[in-house]
Amino acid sequence: MNRRFVTRSPGAGEPRMGSPASLHERLSLLTAASRRIGTTLDLFETGRELMEVAVPQFADAAGVLVQDRLVREGEFPHRTNDGSALVRRIAVGVAAPSPGEYATAFPVDEVVVYEAWTPYATSMATGTPILHPRLDARTADRIGRFWKRGSVSKVLENSSFLVVPLKARGRVLGFAVFTREPSSAPFDEQDVTLGEELAARTAICLDNARLYGHERRTALTLQSSLLPADLHRPLGLSIASRYLPASDLAGVGGDWYDVIPLPGCRAALVVGDVMGHGIRAAATMGQLRTAARTLAGLDLPPGEVLFRLNRMSQDLDPTQIATCVYATYDPVTRRCAFARAGHVPPILIRPDGETELVEMPAGLPLGIGDAPAETVELTLPHGSVLAFYTDGLVESRDRDIDEGIGALRGLLAERNDDLEEVCDLTIGAQRPGHERDDIALLLARVRELSPAEVAQLTLPAETGSAVRARRFVRATLTGWGLGALAATTELLVSEVVTNAVLHGEGPIGLRLLRGHRLVCEVADRSPVAPVLREASGADDSGRGLRLVNQVARRWGSRPAPEGKIVWVEQNLP
Repeated sequence: MNRRFVTRSPGAGEPRMGSPASLHERLSLLTAASRRIGTTLDLFETGRELMEVAVPQFADAAGVLVQDRLVREGEFPHRTNDGSALVRRIAVGVAAPSPGEYATAFPVDEVVVYEAWTPYATSMATGTPILHPRLDARTADRIGRFWKRGSVSKVLENSSFLVVPLKARGRVLGFAVFTREPSSAPFDEQDVTLGEELAARTAICLDNARLYGHERRTALTLQSSLLPADLHRPLGLSIASRYLPASDLAGVGGDWYDVIPLPGCRAALVVGDVMGHGIRAAATMGQLRTAARTLAGLDLPPGEVLFRLNRMSQDLDPTQIATCVYATYDPVTRRCAFARAGHVPPILIRPDGETELVEMPAGLPLGIGDAPAETVELTLPHGSVLAFYTDGLVESRDRDIDEGIGALRGLLAERNDDLEEVCDLTIGAQRPGHERDDIALLLARVRELSPAEVAQLTLPAETGSAVRARRFVRATLTGWGLGALAATTELLVSEVVTNAVLHGEGPIGLRLLRGHRLVCEVADRSPVAPVLREASGADDSGRGLRLVNQVARRWGSRPAPEGKIVWVEQNLP
């Protein structure tokens, strides 16, 4: 039977309201209502609790109905001109031994449009109770015809019928309907007062549940809108991710993850967690994620990114604290640089299934102190997997964080080539039930680049190198089936290589990368970055970069361990 359909018989010491109850019995019923109604912030559960209190102590059968939009959206509907009301039945209670007729006549979760003439709509419109001490056959039949169910007329005929509006904070949320069988004493004015007391207590709890649900939906909507809708798929990495909100509003917080494209087909992997919960934490998360993307565009080392994020978070709101781990990955060298600010350490799963924590200083959370974060670099094996996560995945009331990380490592060590399935299995095992913290999980599998994705050449710093660069470009792109881009790419590479010969130092490195776009990189040992500037009519210098700026989709430079790298991007045909 549906959990919202309550079937009850009088228990020991529980009076049945077959006749007017004593003052003591009425007070006992109100005491039970205050103790048992509103134990959760769930509309349907609150309605069920009223049924448990009212049936059979107050009525032989009862139902709770609220305005449908309150259930779906947590909002009050606009008033209708015809006085009708769209409501949803959230709970039904009936005294044993024959609940079948009520279950058929009044199914739970049914949405009904009550016409203005019905006692239900009248009670909602006027905000006053409607009492029929005995429903005569004509009235019962009329209500039954409205329902278009003969079982309704049969259930209601000659019963005592009471409809009480559910009013809270000046608004009518819906109504409760109570009935007594013909063999029971009819409702009287004292029962109406008691019914209003029960309805008032229930209405406050229902409105609290509505407000709670509305705030939770708002926080989840805000948070989901700030998380990436579609993650970047970087060259050399397979990505899978999951975000799971907490089971209640208190846990809707600021966990986030991101994969950010960097020049040279590299990528930044970010996972963070804003301490605290609710809309404020979600908003802070959005600010930090945007700031991290902006800083990633500057192509800074991970430690420098976290240092600047720390400064920024203190300027935004010194009371908000967050943890974060930030990593950059180069698919050509498979070098990955990490830094973390108070966050749980990433886990590296090697191809043989062995797991290890990525060793690096923990650092202070963002928003605390002014110490720089230290950057650590690793070369990742082909076929290895990096796991980034938030503490909600490994910490709970039942276990500490070290135990949770150990359990997570055990799960990740099991061989599985499908990262999406690994995400599902991991979350299912690590978070089986009701939790009060949200989680983020980001998995990245490393693979070597094929000859169809990367080609490299070293050139001497002499004028003839531009010719060799053009030949290398044409031969490579023809082999990749990108001959249509050969002429444009030759022009771009020739200009950048010539600029490196004239203004750079040492040998020149040329690299072509084929990912989502075609990337050409030219490296030399001079740390001085090229600058696009306006040249006078008599000045021949600087024209090459202006040509690159006009032809390429994007271009720029970044520092390298020895010198700099100038990169140029083009769209693939």
